[in-house]
Amino acid sequence: MELQSIQHHAAMLMYLAFTVSCYYFSKWLHSRFPVFIFIPLVFVPVVIVVLVLSLHIPYQDYMWDSHWLVWMLGPATLAFAVPVYEYRTLIVKHWLSLTTGVFIAVSAGVGSTLLLSRWFHLSEMLQRSLAMRSITTPFAMVATESIGGKPDLTAVFVVITGVIGIVVGELVLGGLTITSHHGKGAGLGACAHGAGTATAYKIDNQAGVIASLMMMLSGVVTVLLAPWLGHILWA
Repeated sequence: MELQSIQHHAAMLMYLAFTVSCYYFSKWLHSRFPVFIFIPLVFVPVVIVVLVLSLHIPYQDYMWDSHWLVWMLGPATLAFAVPVYEYRTLIVKHWLSLTTGVFIAVSAGVGSTLLLSRWFHLSEMLQRSLAMRSITTPFAMVATESIGGKPDLTAVFVVITGVIGIVVGELVLGGLTITSHHGKGAGLGACAHGAGTATAYKIDNQAGVIASLMMMLSGVVTVLLAPWLGHILWA
């Protein structure tokens, strides 16, 4: 029994070290070769999937031994509130634009997802799990659970949405000739949540603050509305 405990802890440390090492290696690669495949949100999951499949590691074991990394998404998301507080005067100044943006972001994200999933005749479980993909992971998992979806599936869809959002979002914003940093931040925060917010901070601090606020407010609103939406849409 003691040997099994030692093996379990050794495996847990190995999974942790491998995941963290992959992340920093991916960041280094992306700084040297700024191409899509080396973005940490793309590179790390692909490498982990290859490892799990090649070594025949049960998915449940890997997730259980590294679940606290997922838990850290909550504190990481809340950390975005620090710069939001520092720029609170900016929020007061643009409260109407932000309120309108959050309403549009939530309506477009949930509405378009449901329309497309029903158009392609996806199963009800997939529809429920996809519906909350447009908000950051901690909020999305809570909202999905409240409407009877699979939080693990939603987490995957959220990551995919974020990756596509930062790749396509900047191209779209550039194509629309949007020059306002506030506008770029709002768009990235609304469509690509955490990944978009990190990208917005690279543009400008105020763009990052607006993106943080859009991401968090959209998440809060969606979580509050999720039970009602679930009752209406899948009654």
